[in-house]
Amino acid sequence: MEKIPYYSLNQYLKDRFGCKVLKVSLDAGCTCPNRDGKLDTRGCIFCSKGGSGDFAGDRRLSIKEQLRLGKEFLKAKNPKDGSVKYIAYFQAFTNTYGDIDELKNKFYDAISDPEVCVLSIATRPDCLGEDVLSLLNELNKIKPVWVELGLQTIKQESIEYIRRGYDNEIYDEAVKNLTSLGIEVITHVILGLPGESKEDMLKTVKYVGESGSKGIKLQLLHVLKETDLYEDYKKGFFEPLSMDEYIDIVVDAIKVLPKDMVIHRLTGDGDKKILVAPLWSGNKKAVLNAFSKRLYPRKTDF
Repeated sequence: MEKIPYYSLNQYLKDRFGCKVLKVSLDAGCTCPNRDGKLDTRGCIFCSKGGSGDFAGDRRLSIKEQLRLGKEFLKAKNPKDGSVKYIAYFQAFTNTYGDIDELKNKFYDAISDPEVCVLSIATRPDCLGEDVLSLLNELNKIKPVWVELGLQTIKQESIEYIRRGYDNEIYDEAVKNLTSLGIEVITHVILGLPGESKEDMLKTVKYVGESGSKGIKLQLLHVLKETDLYEDYKKGFFEPLSMDEYIDIVVDAIKVLPKDMVIHRLTGDGDKKILVAPLWSGNKKAVLNAFSKRLYPRKTDF
């Protein structure tokens, strides 16, 4: 089999910062227009109660304290020479949706940490008003700012099913506005949404590759407890992807992306306490080994 090269996040970080870079996930205490009634109260169909921030810090703590505890937790992964930096990742819910002054204080608390080299902010494309863009531009002049956008899919039926709440054109405008400020965009895509064919998924991936986004996160659809997706799963409305199916799709996704696009994630970890399906995704070591065999197959001498 051929080797499938891709530009990984680890390689990109080494190229850019020249040292080990680890990510600390933070919770700014935000909510989401899909939860507070502005658009809906139910959230996206797949989203957990933690707002996709199940591994983030404790929102009851200050950002500085969350950072301290996060770095302490990651100590075992630090290189022996101590050369390590951190990405301050605002992960839970919609992190540009809230009082702009409060957001500013929290972002500055993170970016002012001398060991933080990147501020990464997860949000929705429809939550990037002029005041937010102005703040992000200000922050980006201090340290690199990445904005992570949850596109998930471009298929209209899927957009309605997952209750995304905005059109593809809103995503396009957000990418344009952010990149014009020199801010890197990372786009989240879910593979395995009910009713989507492999062709549908690859269309979304190609769309992202042509959008101006600097990076992409590929995410296996997880069925989590206490979500509306879980209710549909229990009723037998769909079957999650098998590991072989998922890896096949990811391999083909890599092939349609620009060679310089940073692939931040090939899959994701669902919180095992609430993960219902697919259970194979909970065995991270086995999944990574399977990816390694497909992406970097060894030549056999006969």
